[in-house]
Amino acid sequence: MTSTTTSWGSRRQGSPTRPSVRQRARRLPRGLHPGAWWLWAISLAVAASRTTNPLLLAIMLAVTSLVVVARRGDAPWARAYRLYLVLGAVIIVLRVLLHVAVGFKYGDHVLLRLPEVPLPGWAAGIQVGGTVYVEGLLGAVFQGLRLATLIACIGAANALANPKRLLRALPGALHEIGVAFVVSLTVAPQLADSVHRVRRARRLRGDTVRGIRAVGRIAMPVLQDALDRSILLAAAMDSRGYGRSVQAPPRTRHTSGALVLTGLMATCIGTFGLLDAQSATVLGLPALLTGLVLAAAGMGVGGQRVRRSTYRPDPWRAPEWATATCGLAAVAAMLWVGYTDPSALTAPLQPLAVPALPLVATAGILAAGLAAIVSPVPLSTASTTPIPVSPPVTERAQERPRP
Repeated sequence: MTSTTTSWGSRRQGSPTRPSVRQRARRLPRGLHPGAWWLWAISLAVAASRTTNPLLLAIMLAVTSLVVVARRGDAPWARAYRLYLVLGAVIIVLRVLLHVAVGFKYGDHVLLRLPEVPLPGWAAGIQVGGTVYVEGLLGAVFQGLRLATLIACIGAANALANPKRLLRALPGALHEIGVAFVVSLTVAPQLADSVHRVRRARRLRGDTVRGIRAVGRIAMPVLQDALDRSILLAAAMDSRGYGRSVQAPPRTRHTSGALVLTGLMATCIGTFGLLDAQSATVLGLPALLTGLVLAAAGMGVGGQRVRRSTYRPDPWRAPEWATATCGLAAVAAMLWVGYTDPSALTAPLQPLAVPALPLVATAGILAAGLAAIVSPVPLSTASTTPIPVSPPVTERAQERPRP
């Protein structure tokens, strides 16, 4: 009996231990938290708004495109980044055309002479037509490039972050707004799907009517399908207790409203201070951080009125902190260069010269590109990799030996 028990105990000690549920969940492939992607993209947008240096803006566009190509999935919104780049190119062209047609012409090197339309005295400074200079045209190009970079950063956030997951991560105080935004976000895809199904059903029935005459035959089934979907959505929301809130005292509501309002005002002032390089230091980052803290506190107090549960909430772990830090590094580097050498962030136009390339700002922007390494692989690509599982425990090891 002693030998049998000893052998069973040694066999049990030698058997592999099964990992816990939390350990196995950490091994599963997952997407990065959408809030981390938005924080990274907004940081790059703030950094781009601080400069008109075309070299720095070009590096930002390259870094943003690299991260999007490396970490976007196969969702429909992930393919929209190219549209944002096209929109940025259109903005640059429109900015140049607007400067040539109507704008303030300045510079020393004449590029083009156009007939000028005389304007009254109260419109001093605005020229319709006239002489176009190289310096003014380059200034318009650089300003359009800055706006295009801002749009590319927002497009990168839309391509990398799942909008539904982002709305699911909103605080309880914004629950109703988030649900309304999700419903409005899914209207267009559902209508397109309804039109596709109705047209396919018409082809299967042999209906070959096309053009304007087919609009009536397609519109009525689509409207009926949209009405059915809305009724089902209303029933589902009612069954899940949507709109039900906990009664809160007036003092809590007033405190929440005051904190959110003050926080939003401070956030707007801080954002303006960051975008305007000539504003006071207090109106920049300190006001922005104070506003964010007050707004978060107000939303936390207001969220006590809403009781909701989230299935499998998105965790915020080391990859999220690393991605957000990469974006904040670009902002910190740009602010440092703006305070130490502001001329390095502007394009020298008068006199015309080659723009400088500050090393600190370049290093900060390149550090933002590390998000393509520290962030996890998208689920569409990681789902094909084998998931590590614990080895099975044999039936013999589970049996208790008989004496």
